[in-house]
Amino acid sequence: MDLLLDTQAFLWFENGDERITAAAKQSILNPKSVKFVSMASFWEIAIKNSLGKLQLSVSFEELLEISGYLHLPIGSEHLKLLRLLPYHHGDPFDRLIIAQALHENLTVISSDGQFDNYGVRRIW
Repeated sequence: MDLLLDTQAFLWFENGDERITAAAKQSILNPKSVKFVSMASFWEIAIKNSLGKLQLSVSFEELLEISGYLHLPIGSEHLKLLRLLPYHHGDPFDRLIIAQALHENLTVISSDGQFDNYGVRRIW
């Protein structure tokens, strides 16, 4: 299964946070899963970290290098789809992740039930 972790799921999983569900953890740990993290997530993390709103357990550079994840770039096709999405969700980073998941046919790992309004497959 091809997975796209949202920002929170990525951080929770990597920090061993117990708020991540067993289903999400099992999907991420499945060796058959291809795991992506959007560059939108790294952008969000960089902004929040620089503003002091997010403390990281490792440096930002180390976070970028965590193995086992593929970086999903932001492409023009994602932005074209983003423009057409209904406005069910106000978070611009999550909206971009939704557009990427739809365009790339990825299952999203997220606790955010608003993703369901867009018809993405979601595990939590």
